[in-house]
Amino acid sequence: MRIPSFFGVGLALILLAGATTPAKRDTAATIWKDIENITTCTGCEALLVTLQALAHLGNDAFSNVITEVCILAGVEDSDVCTGVISREGPILAHDLRQMSVGSHTAQLFCNTIFGLCPFPSVTPYNVTFPSPKPAKTRPAISGKTPIEVVHYSDIHVDLSYETGSSYNCTKNICCRPYTSADAPGNTTFPAGPYGNHACDSPVTLEESMYAAIKEIAPNAAFALFTGDVVEGAVWLVNETEVTNDLQNAYGKMSSLGKVYGTVGNHDAAPVNSFPPTAVDTTITSQWVYDTLSSLWETWIGSAAAATADTNPGSYSVLYPGGNLRIISINTNMYYKENFWLYESSMETDPSGQLAWLVNELQAAEDAGERVYIIGHMPMGSGDTFYDGSNYFDQIVNRYDATIAALFFGHTHKDEFEISYSDYTAQTFSNAVEMSYIAPAMTPTSGMPAFRVYSVDPETFGILDMTTYIANMSDPTYQASGPKWTRYYSVKEAYGPLVNPPLTDSSAELTPAFWHNLTVVLSSNQSAFDEYHTRKSRGYNVGTCPGDCVSNEICQLRAAQSQYNCVTVSPGINFKKRNGEDVAASATDGAHRDSCQGSQAKSILKAVMTQKDIKLEVERRTNILAKRKMN
Repeated sequence: MRIPSFFGVGLALILLAGATTPAKRDTAATIWKDIENITTCTGCEALLVTLQALAHLGNDAFSNVITEVCILAGVEDSDVCTGVISREGPILAHDLRQMSVGSHTAQLFCNTIFGLCPFPSVTPYNVTFPSPKPAKTRPAISGKTPIEVVHYSDIHVDLSYETGSSYNCTKNICCRPYTSADAPGNTTFPAGPYGNHACDSPVTLEESMYAAIKEIAPNAAFALFTGDVVEGAVWLVNETEVTNDLQNAYGKMSSLGKVYGTVGNHDAAPVNSFPPTAVDTTITSQWVYDTLSSLWETWIGSAAAATADTNPGSYSVLYPGGNLRIISINTNMYYKENFWLYESSMETDPSGQLAWLVNELQAAEDAGERVYIIGHMPMGSGDTFYDGSNYFDQIVNRYDATIAALFFGHTHKDEFEISYSDYTAQTFSNAVEMSYIAPAMTPTSGMPAFRVYSVDPETFGILDMTTYIANMSDPTYQASGPKWTRYYSVKEAYGPLVNPPLTDSSAELTPAFWHNLTVVLSSNQSAFDEYHTRKSRGYNVGTCPGDCVSNEICQLRAAQSQYNCVTVSPGINFKKRNGEDVAASATDGAHRDSCQGSQAKSILKAVMTQKDIKLEVERRTNILAKRKMN
């Protein structure tokens, strides 16, 4: 059988890495120095050569070897190794087979998986617009009686959550009887009926939040749900579970009235798997769009649902209660852990979504409509490709007078991002747009929460934002159930701090206000500490002085991801599990993926950045290659 020409190079380097002469040991030492010091991408290029050689042996060979060494090294429990790699391994192998070492794509892959290359600079591209930007500004508020809009996100409902099962397990998500020792009655760490910070949401917590929303905002005009229904045990999740989870969750949401939803990175199987239409693969996520469009149809109508079914997962619809258009976008097309995006020549506009968005915004501008854009991942986050973020931000700047606000989730934190017309000289006067990032319902990153916005009924500008939480530290929480209470109001907490103060209930929370707030937070440690506490709703709050403050302010001022100051961490950290040191991926800066992201990424990083494990991968690849050549 003929072996791909690249394979000969890969095999040679594998043999080189395993050789024992002093000169070749020096070469290996140099590679590992590069990996440890990240002075160049050389270390990662060596890792890619090994992985490409394995990928060229086929999806099964790639998945089997990575699974075997994952189990052998104790990187994760054996069922996690098997489940994760069987699902995500073929996608990673697809990437590696068509990737050129040293290319733009390879640099991105090295940055995302290993933290060993700097993020490449933005590939220049000017988005085409149907007409020049008109000389118009954000409309003045009407002063009429405000309406209310609810925003919640990242519910991550675990239908397998079991009261009394262990919350102290060896997985990233607990409160399930994975083993007999984890089962109710056998564990000394029993989970309560309303959730635990080591676990995703039980149905009881979900139902409690919907009941609280109806009680606190009974006359809300509509709700925005910014994605992620499915729980985080990604090594077990399949199409059947995702479909069932989506149907179950959206069925319960129907009690809230009109809900505008968007697709989260967890709302697929494998997790994060959203191949653009141009990718040649038999693995599809069309079933996700089919499911969601049918569930959304009751709120958005058949025409918009048909668009969501083919777009993929995006729609545009006019809110029937006013001159407002809701545009829902699939941000997974710019998510660096959607590994289908790592093509040899990466697309400027995957699935044509940006061109579609421009057309929708142009039509809204021509019709004099205001627009809310909703999506899952904030487009300035550390999880967003620089290129996609830059191109999207060009669109936001072009239509800033039409767009009233943007709404996201994904980070599980209570935070925001500001768009500027000039990121190199940020001021209140060139702050042009706001992204509101909702905290999560799932308890894994803080107290369960949702928001209620006070909104101008004509301009749809945001007048105030109030966050409500269920305080899991309350000693009566498990016995009596969640008590959803008012946590803070933006205008009350921050309005008096800015210059000039903003306390008028009818005044808009403009981008200029939010910029002025970041000026206060950057110089007033007490005010910053209160903001920092509110991010997780008072849960597991660490100190954040000095550079931590600067980095946080940098993130808040970066709706374009290349300016967010987020850096990935090279190498590996270790966590204790069952008394042994186990490899664990490093966190990725202020905006790491709180939705757990890709466990295959963590496994690959752990496997390939430990010398002994990497050599075992090379040894097994060598054996398989020799068999294939014979």
